[in-house]
Amino acid sequence: MKTIKSIFALLFLSMGMVSCSDSTDDPMPVSDNPLEAFNLTSSFEANGHVLELYSDQDGYFLGYNEVYVRIKDLATESYIPDATIAWNPIMHMTDKTHSCPRSEITATGDATVYKGYIVFQMASNTDEYWELNLEYRIGGTTYNVTDQIVVNAPVNGKKTVNVFTGTDNVRYILTMMPFAPEVAVNDFSAVLFKMETMMNFPPVADHTITIDPRMPSMGNHSSPNNEDLIFDPESGSYIGKLSLTMTGYWKINLKLLNDNGDVLKGEDITEENEESSLFFELEF
Repeated sequence: MKTIKSIFALLFLSMGMVSCSDSTDDPMPVSDNPLEAFNLTSSFEANGHVLELYSDQDGYFLGYNEVYVRIKDLATESYIPDATIAWNPIMHMTDKTHSCPRSEITATGDATVYKGYIVFQMASNTDEYWELNLEYRIGGTTYNVTDQIVVNAPVNGKKTVNVFTGTDNVRYILTMMPFAPEVAVNDFSAVLFKMETMMNFPPVADHTITIDPRMPSMGNHSSPNNEDLIFDPESGSYIGKLSLTMTGYWKINLKLLNDNGDVLKGEDITEENEESSLFFELEF
């Protein structure tokens, strides 16, 4: 699910494509920036290029991060269309290294703009840091650039990503996709991955994520008309409905079920058990 901001930005990208020259191979002048509504989160200079990374957030944060990429040719001061880009985030811990779930980087409606997402499962700290390697191909030549990035903990301290081992002994990463909550029945999405190795995190399809939102400060009451998260092959995410009946702090209790209906993680909410061990948090 895209935020409203992302949707308007993509509409703007498509409109901008009409106003460009007839040839999509022509570099775009620096003055025409289809991502001016976004924040420049990183700028990597190497190989006669600058790779610019943009987000609707002010930096990189724990959980789901949608990122847009542009490549500027320093010799011509123009942006390069139709490149191929891949990335690999690496966390350098004190005793080991690992990567994290991420999508492929794909084209958008503008030939000079590329996008993808990264799910960071831990934040940077004073002793451990993230590096982002970008491999890109232009005109038959492959280039590489690597630099450090800072991944921040959520400003509000709320939990948006879960890393856990299921009853099937598989290590999972489950993260909520960003959205603007309202007192309404909201579209609600998440992405789910498993850890095959420290560097490989394939997406998981055909599971189910049940949701039971509660307000702990208000007698742990729930809400009507929620819909569990079901896998959507087209988007690669789990999509459902989240009913929020008032503003405040909500704990979204979760259960993860496999395609046989077996519970892999999480518990039902009862009078004796007021919260699941698997949950997201939000406050608005």
